[in-house]
Amino acid sequence: MDNASGLGPASDSHLPPGLRTPLRDDAFVRSDDEKIAAISGHFEAIMHELGLDLTDDSLAGTPRRVAKMFVKEWFKGLDPANRPEVRMFENRYDYHQLLVERDITLFSCCEHHFVPIVGKAHVAYLPGSHVVGLSKLNRVVQHYARRPQVQERLTRQIAEELKQCLGTEDVAVLIEADHLCVMSRGVNDTSSSTLTSEYGGRFATDGALRSEFMRQIGK
Repeated sequence: MDNASGLGPASDSHLPPGLRTPLRDDAFVRSDDEKIAAISGHFEAIMHELGLDLTDDSLAGTPRRVAKMFVKEWFKGLDPANRPEVRMFENRYDYHQLLVERDITLFSCCEHHFVPIVGKAHVAYLPGSHVVGLSKLNRVVQHYARRPQVQERLTRQIAEELKQCLGTEDVAVLIEADHLCVMSRGVNDTSSSTLTSEYGGRFATDGALRSEFMRQIGK
């Protein structure tokens, strides 16, 4: 993978610099199996420092399970090979009204404490000459969620990706999520949630359109 341009790993090089997930240029030199082996060793050392008995049959396989979860599940969105291909279809039915995909399951991970962020994403766009297969909207959300994140960046990454894929600025993204870094540590607040939004094109200038979007997602 050529990073000579200084744009960073290919998965985010199409995004504005401030929206790219911080990654080293050599982030994808090692294979998944090599990363799993290395992380497994590191996590075994952490468990050892915590005083856990790794000879116990319940704990013996935990380092590798955690390493595999990190590479293949929680953080698979870091790998450019996993970036979803968004296929567009000709808008033969001439549909140009608001299209909303709401309540998209969102599971991410706080990059400050490496504990889960769990919530829902709502996305909308105004179709032009083409429309997108609906499942691709879910896949875009999940791709950017499956990496260490802050919710503000995640919201804007999803919006920017959709703008580029759909060929329109008329995109809206709203995320509502619970952060376990707030719920399970620190202030231990289990009742609050975090909402972030990004509006592009007509969503940014047309208050009635934004209101219709909010009405359709039940806000």
